[in-house]
Parts: sequence; structure tokens; C-alpha cells
Amino acid sequence: MKIAVLPGDGIGTEIVAEAVKVLNVLELPLELEEAVVGGAAYEAKGHPLPDSTLQLAKDADAVLFGAVGDWKYDKLERALRPEQAILGLRKHLGLFANLRPALCYEQLTHASSLKPELVAGLDILIIRELTGDIYFGQPRGRRTAVDGHFPGAEEAFDTMRYSRPEIERIAHVAFQAARRRSKKVTSVDKANVLETFQFWKDIVTEVHAQYPDVELEHMYVDNAAMQLVKAPKKFDVVVTGNMFGDILSDEAAMLTGSIGMLPSASLDANNKGLYEPSHGSAPDIAGKGVANPLATILSAAMMLRYTLAQPEAADRIESAVRAVLAAGLRTPDIYSDGTRKVGTREMGDAVVAAITGKTITG
Repeated sequence: MKIAVLPGDGIGTEIVAEAVKVLNVLELPLELEEAVVGGAAYEAKGHPLPDSTLQLAKDADAVLFGAVGDWKYDKLERALRPEQAILGLRKHLGLFANLRPALCYEQLTHASSLKPELVAGLDILIIRELTGDIYFGQPRGRRTAVDGHFPGAEEAFDTMRYSRPEIERIAHVAFQAARRRSKKVTSVDKANVLETFQFWKDIVTEVHAQYPDVELEHMYVDNAAMQLVKAPKKFDVVVTGNMFGDILSDEAAMLTGSIGMLPSASLDANNKGLYEPSHGSAPDIAGKGVANPLATILSAAMMLRYTLAQPEAADRIESAVRAVLAAGLRTPDIYSDGTRKVGTREMGDAVVAAITGKTITG
């Protein structure tokens, strides 16, 4: 099983190194090949997604991705910015379904920004459509306004658009996921003001007819954002568009104690996937050895479960993470009084120790 390892920028190299360490100790028939991506690729090859990196990702069975981006690249033309690498991978690999589980571990209820009773036992799955919406819609650009309140002024514009097949396939993913969970889907839209999301709502409702055993509710995005911090455990599976999903999944991350705990999977129609932590490259702490690698390690577990058909190995990683948290080890983002502060490498070593049955230290 071939895995393309793309560490990227900032803390990406540090956290991916720990996930690779965990994968290696499992002694599975894995072939890991690394390549540059993002700002690192721009520096080395003049483009954030070089042809060689893209080809490796296409040839691999799965992609383990770190993070891309750095403030120093903000003045580059948009096509050369590091973030274009992840957008390009999603497009060229046909990755349309982003799965972001937000699970609050028992040991981290006090690390959440909400009261422990609101997040204890929290287990939400946010499913974000990845290939449509305003991120990819055309036309887009800048021009001189010919109408509106300020004709003749410079303006910028993007296009929000969705096709029927795009909405249908992400709705099927959500309903099928709900069948394996608590059989409830919340579809988040802004149908009261956006024609795109009235279309979304209509099609999700049509697809729901094929899943009579699953409950469906529709919720406007502003209300969903409020309910996530008011009563987060009322949700089970949340399905929404690209932009809303981007925002809501990061909000849900803070319910769990830290975005450093949230893995994600981006899947194609055949469950080939790109696996990455939900957080970014965090250039402000890069190289300091303090980044939390658990989201990346848990992303590797998702890779084993969803794409590589190794559920037992995935269980071993997830159990090891629970054991490390139970032992009181914490990176700075989840540290609290009475726990033990450790760095990136120490946390990875502790997960390896838990997998191999050794004493957890840090």
C-alpha cells in the first residue's frame, strides 16, 4: 500500500514526522514516499503543486498531508500561493467529501472553551462538500463595476454555484454515514437568501427519500453556528457546502479542546483519500517542537480505516491516543494544571509506546 507523504510548510514537517513514526511501528505493508508541497515546493520547484508531487499523489493509494502556508508568501500571485496546492490536490484527485469528526475525549472536557457538561461525550461528524461552492465557482476576478451602488468603482467578485450531481453525491455520503451512527443528518444552508442553497435544500430533501430510516433536519448556517456552542450534542452528522463547512468545522474544533485534536479525511468516489489535520501550518510556532501531532496521527488512523481497509490498526492508534491522554500527557494547546506538558516529539513517542505496550513517558 503506497502512501504519498506531503509534509508541506510550518509545523507540517514536525507533525507528519510523528504520524509516520506511528505508522512504521505498526509493521504493515506500507510504502511511504515523501514529496514537497506548498511553500516548500514553491521554493524548490517554483510551484506549490509540482507535476512530480501531483503524479505521486495520483499513483499512491492514499495521501498523508501536513499543512501549507506562510505569511511570507502572501504577496505572491494567487496561483503560486501555498494554499493552491491543497485546492489543486482536491480538484485533480476528485476529492469531494471532507469528513471531520469532532470528538471530545473524556480527559479533555476541561480543555474545551465550553462548560464540561456541554461537551462531555461529544461526537459530531461534519461532512463538507469540497469541489463546488464559491471556492471554485467561475467567473471570478476584479473589474470596474457597471451597476450597483457605486458604478465605475473597482470591485471584486466570486461565484457561488452547485450542480445537482455535486449535491446528490455529498448527500448520499452524509445519509450513509448517519446509518452507521445515530441516524440523524442536519443539512446546513442559507436557503432563505441564497438561490444556490435553496437548490441545495431541495436536492438534499429529494435524496433523503431514499433513506427513510434517517432523520433529516434543515438549519440555516447562522443558527447552526449558534447551536454548535449552545447545544453541540444535539448534532450527529452535519452536511454542508464548501465555505460553510470550512467555517463550522473549525468552530467545532474548539468544542473538543483544541483544533490540534481534529483529524480529517477528503475522499473520492472510491474512498481513496487525502488525510490531514484540520489545523493550518502555524508558522508562528514552527520549529519550536510544541505543535500537537495528535490530529495528524488520528488522520493516519482514518486513512487506515477508510482507504487502506486496516480497521484493527486504526483501532490500535486511536486506543493509544486515549491511553496517552489518560496518562496525563499534554502539548501546550491542551495543557491544564495537573497534567504533564510535552513537546511534539515526546507526544509521538508516547503514542508509539502505547501501541507497543511499553511504559508511557514524556
